[in-house]
Amino acid sequence: MKATIERATILRCLSHVQSVVERRNTIPILSNVLIEASESGTLKVMATDLDLQVVENMSAASVEVPGAVTVSAHLLFDIARKLPDGSQVSLEAAEGRMAIKAGRSRFSLPTLPRDDFPVIAEGDLPTSFELPAKTLAEIIDRTRFAISTEETRYYLNGIFLHVTDDDQPVLKAAATDGHRLARFTLDRPEGAAGMPDVIVPRKAVAELRKLIEESLDGNVQIDLSASKIRFTLGGEGGVVLTSKLIDGTFPDYSRVIPTGNDKLLKLDPRSFYEAVDRVATIATEKTRAVKMGLDRDRVTLSVTSPDNGTAAEELAAEYGAENLEIGFNANYLKDILSQMDSDAVELHLADAGAPTLIRKNDKAPALYVLMPMRV
Repeated sequence: MKATIERATILRCLSHVQSVVERRNTIPILSNVLIEASESGTLKVMATDLDLQVVENMSAASVEVPGAVTVSAHLLFDIARKLPDGSQVSLEAAEGRMAIKAGRSRFSLPTLPRDDFPVIAEGDLPTSFELPAKTLAEIIDRTRFAISTEETRYYLNGIFLHVTDDDQPVLKAAATDGHRLARFTLDRPEGAAGMPDVIVPRKAVAELRKLIEESLDGNVQIDLSASKIRFTLGGEGGVVLTSKLIDGTFPDYSRVIPTGNDKLLKLDPRSFYEAVDRVATIATEKTRAVKMGLDRDRVTLSVTSPDNGTAAEELAAEYGAENLEIGFNANYLKDILSQMDSDAVELHLADAGAPTLIRKNDKAPALYVLMPMRV
């Protein structure tokens, strides 16, 4: 294989694919990217960790000898990053080595044969629909902070996508770690009818979000089956991310969304966030709870730490129900408040032991549920 390519082109492409590659691998070939040069003058670059695979096509300045080879992903990325701006990079593979030349720089890296490189077999992906990249980015941003990191509850380690017929057909994305729940609802896209319930793994969500950032103006094509999902960004010759789905059953989260919470608290999310952040300064690992005292048209936030003393702050709010004291994990509360891009946030409360419903208003696509803490 022999090809020449612009440094900026190969660097952008490698920055997309190399983050899929784990730093530590028991199987040497998984540390590599597959580079395939074709006669048509394109280079296909592919990386995988056996659960997730990213493929990107880029145009080369020239392809002199078509062929395919695999080489260390992180090494190649680091080299490309350090090469001079605007340089032409020549890649030539022969007899187990790859020679990289740019300007006066010369590198020779060991390679492994392309035949050993594993490819995820997608099989049939019967459900197919498109979403604007901006919408997909919002779905991820509004829900992913609630994804569980507890490996024992592996079925919570991702975003749950499913279609339902509420008043009209909708697509819902949900994530929960047992302490909080985030859900985002949008009109069901054309082609998503009859889609199986799927759980997209945390790593796939993170990689997808990074890729979307560069193509926010376009659409993302989504194809899926009960076991695999494929995201195509930038149309033909763009980036394709394929991931296995989590093989498990997501719990029926609708049961924890409260419907009868009759105490309504309304306040400005930004000043609420900042006040929680300030009083939580003295909180320790053991006392992450911030106590909220609700009184007519005001909220008093307080934190008591046996080691660090106490903190309190009063906030103006709209509240007309009877007095209530309730505690929340300060970090969880801040995670939810940071999603609010409005002038007001609604907290629907019942009592100190019941889950609280948090949302912008009843028309908002995003909805959050937060379990209280004992204080």
